[in-house]
Amino acid sequence: MNGLTKLSLRQKLKQGQNVYGTCITSTSPMWPKAIKQIGLDFVFLDTEHIPLDRAELARLCQQFRAYDITPIVRIPSPDPFRACQVIDGGAIGVVAPYLESVEQIQELVGATKFRPLKGERLTAYLNGSDLMSAEMNDYIATYNADTICIANIESVPALNRLDELLSVPGLDAVFIGPHDLSVSLGLPEQYDHPDFEAAVRTIIHTTRAKGLSIGIHFSLEPERQIQWMKEGVNIVVHSFDVALFSQRLRHDLRIIKDAIGDDHSAGTHSLPVI
Repeated sequence: MNGLTKLSLRQKLKQGQNVYGTCITSTSPMWPKAIKQIGLDFVFLDTEHIPLDRAELARLCQQFRAYDITPIVRIPSPDPFRACQVIDGGAIGVVAPYLESVEQIQELVGATKFRPLKGERLTAYLNGSDLMSAEMNDYIATYNADTICIANIESVPALNRLDELLSVPGLDAVFIGPHDLSVSLGLPEQYDHPDFEAAVRTIIHTTRAKGLSIGIHFSLEPERQIQWMKEGVNIVVHSFDVALFSQRLRHDLRIIKDAIGDDHSAGTHSLPVI
């Protein structure tokens, strides 16, 4: 590093940098080194749709952290106790899915930015009915200095309350869930529909106007990431290991089969959306 201190992912986001990552579903110990060689900033570990138990998740978080790759974990529900659990296991960023109320955002902020406080004292600090001493404020800020609090915005109700949701102090970033958002809009997987694009554009512009970072997870062609980065996305969550493996293997086998005249029409099933 030539004597320079390596910036944390949160510091990079605060400085307005673009950061790059992918979703990893495999628990293989070979992945952290491979991701390090690619030069990614973070990995997205999804416990909402992927069957990872707590021990597996903690092991993955610790392995990626050992390679200076930030683990960002999506918990299966907006549960502050689950958020604390994944941070205890090694997560640095926490994403809560399908957030639609200010209370849910406040609970996520409390779990990620006010650890280890819980219960009535935490509630009092969050709603402003009690003020934290300078000593306690310094302790809490230092204790949670690099933790990243991320809200999944992926529904019409969240879109309608967007300004209010994103005004909660302590939130760092937003992830757009394109699949769930398209379904909520009544446009399932119609990612080129003008109404879907208008909704995504609104979320991006509102988020950036609040001084927050924003990402969108697509498993399709990289041109979609470029499209939305031009609108303001600065967290690139591109594809996931199974999709990338399948897409590349299908591509290579098509070339091989074409070269020797074999049929390559089999194997056209779409991948699950996460």
